[in-house]
Amino acid sequence: MKFIDELLGGLFPNNDRKVSIRENFTVSAEEETRISHWMISSEGKELAKQIYDNYHLKMAGINKKPEVHVLQSPYANGFAVTFQDPLTEKTFSNLFFGLVQGVSGLGYRRVSLDRKIEETNEQVKVTEKCYLKPPLSAADLKSKIDQLFGNVSIEKIYVNNIPSYLKVLVTVYADSLYHKAAPFDRFMEELFKQD
Repeated sequence: MKFIDELLGGLFPNNDRKVSIRENFTVSAEEETRISHWMISSEGKELAKQIYDNYHLKMAGINKKPEVHVLQSPYANGFAVTFQDPLTEKTFSNLFFGLVQGVSGLGYRRVSLDRKIEETNEQVKVTEKCYLKPPLSAADLKSKIDQLFGNVSIEKIYVNNIPSYLKVLVTVYADSLYHKAAPFDRFMEELFKQD
């Protein structure tokens, strides 16, 4: 039977095989400037306010578009935003990079920016992810390190080339070398504050 299985497998390849590609990428200085300007535009501010408000509405059990999903656990908290009206492909992408800039503005350093392309069961999933860490500031090795809010990952997900959702996840260090992380509610306030 093994011979027949191998022969049929060669003629009719298994479609359940996964293909995965990971690559680093960069954003040009011009694009960073354009996104910064967009985030302080009326469109950028309104979208950020809407997501912040929808996060709090979701905490109260109310769903509004774009739907925000709350992610909570003892060591990781975050939110995800479903691609729905009023998001467009352009504002979806702008929001991703705008959130990265916003977290950087809280004192974080960008560690990586990568893209992962996965093919599974005739679907292609593209995940663009930025990973940010708090600055290491242990001048005195006897004192604890300030982790701010913890590590932050921001993801932009496409399925079959269609925007799906954005995810922001803050993971705290549970190590005795670090001060306790600042509350996630404060992270949300500082990330979405309107100047």
